[in-house]
Amino acid sequence: MSSPFPSPTKKWHSTAYPSISPTRPELSQKGKTVLITGGGTGIGAATAHSFAQAGASRIALLGRRTQPLEDTKASIQKQYPDVEVFIASVDVTKTEQVNAAFESFAPLSSGKKIDVVVSNAAVTGPFSGFLEVTDEEYLDGVMTNITMAWNVARAFIPRAAPDATAIDVSSNAAHVNYADAFASYTVGKWANVRLWQIVQFNNPGFAVYSTQPGVVDTDMNRRVGGVKAMGYEDHVSLPADFNVWLASPEARFLKGKFLWTSWDVDELKAQAKEIEETRRFRVEMVGYPFGAASDVLALPEDSPWKSK
Repeated sequence: MSSPFPSPTKKWHSTAYPSISPTRPELSQKGKTVLITGGGTGIGAATAHSFAQAGASRIALLGRRTQPLEDTKASIQKQYPDVEVFIASVDVTKTEQVNAAFESFAPLSSGKKIDVVVSNAAVTGPFSGFLEVTDEEYLDGVMTNITMAWNVARAFIPRAAPDATAIDVSSNAAHVNYADAFASYTVGKWANVRLWQIVQFNNPGFAVYSTQPGVVDTDMNRRVGGVKAMGYEDHVSLPADFNVWLASPEARFLKGKFLWTSWDVDELKAQAKEIEETRRFRVEMVGYPFGAASDVLALPEDSPWKSK
């Protein structure tokens, strides 16, 4: 179908398609361990199903509400009885709860590693514009989204496999200017992209991605009238299967990038060398003359800003 947004690929997808199918042997997640926040409903639940279909052996679902987590677990195990599904009712803004859930799923002392983390939990915050919200509403929305990503990243890193995949389910609001709409949400999502870039820098063996998951008819989307406002809808299978593709070797050339799940992966693969070696698909200042793909400023060896 034609794209309702500007797109770097000629093909634009609104639902899953064969190249990102979890049934492709090249995308197999056999034996892999996966943890998903916001895993009880919507994109998180669909992503869990896609990883189960791809052969993941252990999947953890974290979310606030117990019943949706139990429903998703039952649905997965009915279709894929060999998959171990762990659930934890967790407020992802609470560091202690996140740490406890990660520790229950992959105890540090056990040596068990997490191969894929999908940081999917989020809040929209106030819909009103910058001058229409209270200080508390605005800052709470920003901090809630940042805190959830922070807690997930900090709990994940010491338990991550050396070649782990981290997927930050973000929003095009992190880089598309919606003017005064979603004033709190856009700032939080923008900050989270930088947070996950830091994770990538500190863990070069990882493959870290931020994504625009599409305009999907989820509870969160409905609260702000997203599908209705856009006049356009993507099926939840699109980000779910795209996340599996990102966790495969085929996508490693995109590590550190911001991607829209509607972009055609075959066209992206055809541009792999250019994408990998240039600054394409990074959230940064347009035109700033970095000379290579890295966005890390070179500092003197004795600089106090250097990581220790």
